[in-house]
Parts: sequence; structure tokens; C-alpha cells
Amino acid sequence: MKFLMIGIAALLISMQLVGQTKKATTTKNVVTKKLVLKGRMIPITLNPLRNTTVYLGSYFGKGMALVDSAKLNEEGKGVFKGDTKLTTGIYFVVSPNYTIQFEFLMDGLQHFSIVADTAAKEKAEIIGSPDNDLFKAYAVFSAAKGKQLQELEQAYKKAPNAADSSQLRVEMSKVEKELGDYKTAIQKKNPESLLSALFHIMKRPIAPAIPVINGKADSLYPYRFVKNHFWDDVIFSEDRLLRTPFFEPKLDDYFKYYISPEPDSIIAEVKYMLLSARSAKELYPYLLTKFTNKYMNPEFMGQDKVFIYLFENFYAKGDTVLLNPASRKTIIERAYSLMANQLGQQAPMLELTDTLGKIRSLYGIEAPFTVVAFWDPNCGHCKEEIPRLDSLYRSKWKAKGVVIYSVNIYENELNAWKQFIIEKKLSATWVHAYQTKEAKTAEEKLALPNYRQLYDIFKTPTLYLLDKNKRIMAKQLSLEQFDALMEAKAKR
Repeated sequence: MKFLMIGIAALLISMQLVGQTKKATTTKNVVTKKLVLKGRMIPITLNPLRNTTVYLGSYFGKGMALVDSAKLNEEGKGVFKGDTKLTTGIYFVVSPNYTIQFEFLMDGLQHFSIVADTAAKEKAEIIGSPDNDLFKAYAVFSAAKGKQLQELEQAYKKAPNAADSSQLRVEMSKVEKELGDYKTAIQKKNPESLLSALFHIMKRPIAPAIPVINGKADSLYPYRFVKNHFWDDVIFSEDRLLRTPFFEPKLDDYFKYYISPEPDSIIAEVKYMLLSARSAKELYPYLLTKFTNKYMNPEFMGQDKVFIYLFENFYAKGDTVLLNPASRKTIIERAYSLMANQLGQQAPMLELTDTLGKIRSLYGIEAPFTVVAFWDPNCGHCKEEIPRLDSLYRSKWKAKGVVIYSVNIYENELNAWKQFIIEKKLSATWVHAYQTKEAKTAEEKLALPNYRQLYDIFKTPTLYLLDKNKRIMAKQLSLEQFDALMEAKAKR
């Protein structure tokens, strides 16, 4: 746990911010006091810059964005101003050559001033911002405790015996507790402060010890506890989540370590987050786009079901207005392609022509497993994978009754296709087929979807594994994974 605490402290320390503390003011009262101030007005003095433009930037998910600019006069003074307020979060001043100078907290009032020097970035002063005053006090405390932890860690690594190691571990735990208690005190005394909100966003639950109930250890309890408390006090309708560098990494870790890769489990989480964020102007479209990009071409087979869910429940119900025409076209076409080939569904019909001019129907094949291979004789990857497919077929699959339905996706490459079959001595017991120009033209006249769309063929080779009823068992796996899946299915 010490590593997590050190990481959090280091992150906040790295903001390199020094504000001014109001001696005669109670921070809690100042932070929670509601002032009616329109827009933003943030004067800045940035020495030694003169007669140039500086910028105001912020984090935005995993990226960064420039949100405002100020022209500095001959005295190095300027103003970041506007009629509207910016989303609260972690911001930074950027030099004319687009170098980040220092970071600070953008509070809700946004009527404070900045005095800084590019030669002493760590001494930047934020004047008139209670949130930054509060942060300064924490930064000073956490810097001291962070240094103490690092020293203890170094000593722990060099400890000569178990007794010393144990004592050092106790001391490290004590310092970690002091850091935790300090943050807890801030959250209790200043619950509405921006710093408290940042603590909530950053917080990772600590896994408890495995409990023993009726003499049996519940090994899954720590996992369930962390998962159930991962987002405590984080409100998904707040746009400021995006204006930090730690929200999206936390989100990615949540899906990676605490959510099953099974699509229905992912859908439940995605649904909750999107519906919770629906009122957020920035966070909602950001999350919808993030999930769309992730699951439109997913890392794991079957997760494209999540993208279909997003399309049917969000885009198809009006959220395509968030997209430009090109993106809208891509998402709609991709959705319709994937709808036809989800795992467990019947494979789309194929009635194609073989090398002898005979129509060969996919559903006319009787076999415990059918591998459908879409490929191009001029594709470099196909030239490697199709012969490998044939070798595996000859050595194992043929004896098990597996049938290969092989499709040349380019009707203009018939000679190259037939030549490849001969040269590589592909098995004569395969079904080698293609779509004739006449069949393609007739299909287009009837406005029917073609097999490229139905089987989502956007790269070659594209492979599908079907069961005896022609339901889709797997797609886009390696040959070895197809083989292992058939072995497992046969054993069941």
C-alpha cells in the first residue's frame, strides 16, 4: 500500500504550486462561501515575458487542451477572461512556445490572480483562491511526508535483519496513516473544496484482509470490496473528472482489473456510467466516444457486442447528433456489419460459385465444425496464413470432419486465386468459392447487403468458426485458438 500512497503524494507534489495562505481567514468558511461572480477574470504577471501571448491549458482525459489565452503587455501583465466560467479542475499556464510553466487549481469562483516567473516556476503564487491556499498547505505537508517515506523505503531495502525491516515497516505505516489522516481532515473540514473532490477522484480503495467465515476463507471478498467502493463519492455527472490527469487511468484500471471481459458485464458498467453522466456536457460525449472506439474494434473476441449495445441504445436513439457526417457514417456502417455476425447467431447465408462454376451453399454443408475463410490471393498475410490453415486441416481437422469454406473476396482475381490453389496444393476437399459479377450485380439491384458487410470483412484473412448448426462460435482468432476451441467443444 505504501507505493500507492507515495504515488498519490508525488502526483500532487508535482503540481509545483506555491500559493499565499490567508492568516486571518478560516479556510473552511472561505472555500464554502458562495459569491456571485460572473465569468472568469484571472490577471497574470509572468516575468520576464513581455509583449507576447501566453495560454491557459487543462487536462482533458489522457490528453491536454488549450482553453484560453492572454496577451502580456510591456510589464508582463495580462488577463485570462471570459463571460463564462471554465470547468473546475487542474489547469496550467503555457508559454508562447507551448511549454507548461506550472499547474494550479481552477476553482469555482475564477476571480484570482497569478504572479510567477519562468525562471522559478515552483514559486508561482495564486492569490485570492482559497482552493489553492488549501492545496498549498497540503502540498507542503505531503512533500515532507513523501520525503520521509522515501528515506524509510531506502532504509527498508538495506535493512540488515528482519527486526529492523519490521520496525521500518511500522514507521512507514505510521507516515502513510498521517498522510491519510491529513487528507481525511481536509475532506471533513472542507467537503465542498476542489481539493476534496480531487481526493475522491484519485482514491483507490484498500483491499481488506481475507475474512474467515465458519472456518472457510472468503478469498473473493477483497476483490468485491474494492470493486464496490472503487467509485465512492465520485459523481459521474461532473465534467471536472475530465480536467484531471488521474480519472481516465483509474477508469481504465477499473475495467481491466475489476470487470469481467464478458460483454454483458461490460455493458452493465457502461450503461451505468453513461446514464449517470447524461447531464454532463463534456464527460458524457467523451465517455460515449471512448467506449465506442474501444469496443468497435475490441481487444477480445465478442466484446463488439458492447458496441452494438451502444449503437442501439444511444446512437440509434439520437446521439448521432454528437458526430460529424464522416463519423456518423462509419459508426452506422460498422454497427450494421457487426449486427449480422455476433457470437451465438446463425451465420449469414453464403451461396457462392466454386472453381468449376457450381453453386455451393454454406448451409448445404454437414459437418461438426465449419471454418469460413475470406481471403485475397494477393494479400501478403493471406499467403502465409492460408497454407498454414491447410496444414492444420490436413494434420488434424480433416479427420474430425471439419469443412473449410474458402472464399476469394475479389472476383477480378480469379486467375491469381486458382493459381495460388494449385501452387500451394490446397486441399481439394475444401469448398473453394467466389461471388460472380452477375451475382454481385443482381444483389446490388435488389439493395441486399453483401457478404463483405454481413461478415464484417475489412481485413484479410477473416476467419469464422461455425458449429454443426452454423451458429458462430468464434471469429478473428488465430488458427491455434480455433483449434483449442474445437478441442474444448469436442470434449464437452
